[in-house]
Amino acid sequence: MNLPLTNGWGEKHRLFVKWKYIEAKAAAYYYHGLILDEGNTEKSHGMAVAALQAADEYFKESKKACEAFNTALPLSRNPPLWGTMKYLSEKIPKDTSSKVRINRDLYSHERIMETAPTLPDFALALKPDDYLLPTVHPSWNEENINRGHVGSNQVKGDRR
Repeated sequence: MNLPLTNGWGEKHRLFVKWKYIEAKAAAYYYHGLILDEGNTEKSHGMAVAALQAADEYFKESKKACEAFNTALPLSRNPPLWGTMKYLSEKIPKDTSSKVRINRDLYSHERIMETAPTLPDFALALKPDDYLLPTVHPSWNEENINRGHVGSNQVKGDRR
C-alpha cells in the first residue's frame, strides 16, 4: 500500500493502523471465545479454546507490530499499556492457558489450532448521516487575503 504522505509519516501511519488492527482482532477473538465458552456442548468449548488461542496469537503479533511502529522513523517510545489493552494483556494469556488446561483431555493442541472459528460478521450499528460542506465564506477568497482585507468578523481598526 502506498500512502500519499510524502513527509515521511506515511510508513509510520501504515504501521500504526496495522498495529491497532491486530489488537482489535485479538480483542474480538478473546470476547468471541468467552461467548462461545458459555455454550453447553463439547464443540462450543473446543471452538472457545480455539478462539482464545487465536486471541493469544494475535496479542503476541500485536506486540511485534507495536515494536515495528515504534522503531520506524521518526522513532517513538513504546507506550505503557492502558485502557482495554492493559486489561486484555492480563486476561488473554491467563484465560487461554486455563481453558486449554481444562479442555486438554478433550482436544489435541493441533486440532484446536486448526479450527479457529471465524468471527461473526455484525452489521454496523451506526450509520453516518449525509453531510454537505458549508459554502466557502467570502473572507477565504484569495483576492481578499492578498489585499489584506479585514474579515467580516473583525472591526476595521482591529488588526489582530
